[in-house]
Amino acid sequence: MAASEVDDATLYPMLLNTNDRRPVHFVGVGGAGMSALAELFVQRGVLISGCDATDAGLGDLARLNVQLNVGHDPSHVAGCRALVVTSAMPAEHPELRAAREQGIPVIRRAEALGEAVNSGVVVALAGTHGKTTTTVMTTEALVSAGRDPTGIVGGRVGSWNGNLKMGSTDLAVVEADEYDRSFLALRPTIAVVTNVEADHLDIYKDLADIRATFEKFISPASTVVLCEDDEGAASLHVPSGADVVRYALQEGTARVVGVPRVLPDRRTELRISFDGEPIGELLLNVPGDHNARNALAAVSAGLSLGATLAEMTAGLERFRGVERRFQHLGRGGGVDVVDDYAHHPTELRATIAAARTAFPGRRLIVAFQPHLFTRTRDFAPAFAEALTAADAVFLAAIYPAREAPIAGVSSSLIASAMQSSGHDPVWQGPRGESAAALAAYVVSGDVVLTVGAGDITRTGPELLTMLINERG
Repeated sequence: MAASEVDDATLYPMLLNTNDRRPVHFVGVGGAGMSALAELFVQRGVLISGCDATDAGLGDLARLNVQLNVGHDPSHVAGCRALVVTSAMPAEHPELRAAREQGIPVIRRAEALGEAVNSGVVVALAGTHGKTTTTVMTTEALVSAGRDPTGIVGGRVGSWNGNLKMGSTDLAVVEADEYDRSFLALRPTIAVVTNVEADHLDIYKDLADIRATFEKFISPASTVVLCEDDEGAASLHVPSGADVVRYALQEGTARVVGVPRVLPDRRTELRISFDGEPIGELLLNVPGDHNARNALAAVSAGLSLGATLAEMTAGLERFRGVERRFQHLGRGGGVDVVDDYAHHPTELRATIAAARTAFPGRRLIVAFQPHLFTRTRDFAPAFAEALTAADAVFLAAIYPAREAPIAGVSSSLIASAMQSSGHDPVWQGPRGESAAALAAYVVSGDVVLTVGAGDITRTGPELLTMLINERG
C-alpha cells in the first residue's frame, strides 16, 4: 500500500479514545501480529471489529466476544472510526476502497502499534531471526523480576492464550518487525538486535539498505543491546551517548557472556557473567545455541532495566517455547514430529542443528516448504546447503503468501542445487501430499521436522494422525 494512502499521524491518538464507541476495524485480524494488536486495543477498552479471509487465527479473539467476520466486504467498514491494515494490503482491497470513499482514516498496523506503546518504556526486539522467541523470553524474565510488562509478539504463546501478555501501559516488550521498515514506527527505550542478514529483498535494495534501516531503528534508544556473535548486529553504528550492551556465547569484548553446557536431557546450562563478573547460572528448557543467545539478549535487556539475573531466572527457566518454534507436536509409531517456523537459510541451519542436539543419533527427516517466490529466488543455494545437514529431505512447493508467481521460480531451484551437491530430495511435490509421502517413508526411531512459514504447519498433525491410526 502506498504511503499516500495512509492518513496523517495526527489522526492516530483517536485510536485509543475509549469514549468513542465506534469500532476500530482490523483487516486481516487473524494474522499473528495483527491479532495481538487487536487484543491490546480490546484490553485497553477500545471497541473493535475485524475480518480475515478464513477463520484461522481468530479463536483467541473470539473468546473476547469481538465482532469478527470471515471474508472481506465493504460493508465491514460502515460506522468505523478507523481501519488498521497491514503493509501488504493491495490498494484496491474492497474495504480499503470503501474507507477512502467514506473518509475513514486508514492506518498501518506499525503506526497503530507505535501509538499504543510509545508513551511508556519500550523494549523493542528486532533481528532477521529470533525476535519472537526473544521477545517472549524478555517478557517472562521481566514478569519474574516483578515488573508488569505488556508483551506483544508475532507468534502464539500457549501460556498466554494468544500473542499478547497484558500488563501495564508503562512498560512494553515488543517484537519489532523490519518488514516494510515497520519497526521505525517504534520509539525504543531499549533496542535489541539479535542479528542482521539479507532478507525481504522485495522491500530492501540490498544488505547495506537493511543495515542502514536497523541503524535508524536503534537511533532513538538510550540503551542498545547487540549480539556480539553476529557480524551484522555487532558492526552496527550505535547512537552517540547510548549505553551499549553486547552479549555472546564466547569470551571476548561482550559485556554479557554465557558459557553453555548441553545436558543429556536436552536442556542447556549457561554460566553467565556481566562486565567480567560472574552473576549466576541459568538452565534453559529449549535446545540450541540460538536459543541460548536469545536468552542472553533477554538477560541483557533485563539487566539494563535494573533487574538481576536471580530475579529473572524463574521466568526464563519456565519458558518452553513459542508455537511453531521447535514445537514438539507428538509421537506416533515411534516417530517424533517437530514443527518450526524457520523460513530463512540461517534459521533453517539453526533449527536442524537444534534437532541434532535434541535427538542425538536419530535419523532426521526435514519436510521444508519455501516461503515466498522472491525469498526462494534469492536464497535457493543457501537453502540447499542448509538442507544437506538432514538425513532426508521432503521438499514442498512454494507457499506464495502475498506474492504472485515469478517465472522460473519454484522449489525446483532448491532441488537442483541440492542435486548438484549430491543430496537429492527424497520427495518433491504439493504440500497437501507431503504427510502421506512421509508416512510411507518413516520408520520407528525417526524424527520428522516440518519447517516453513506457510501451511506446512498442517503436515505434522496430518502425519501424526496417519501414524497413530496405522501403527499406534
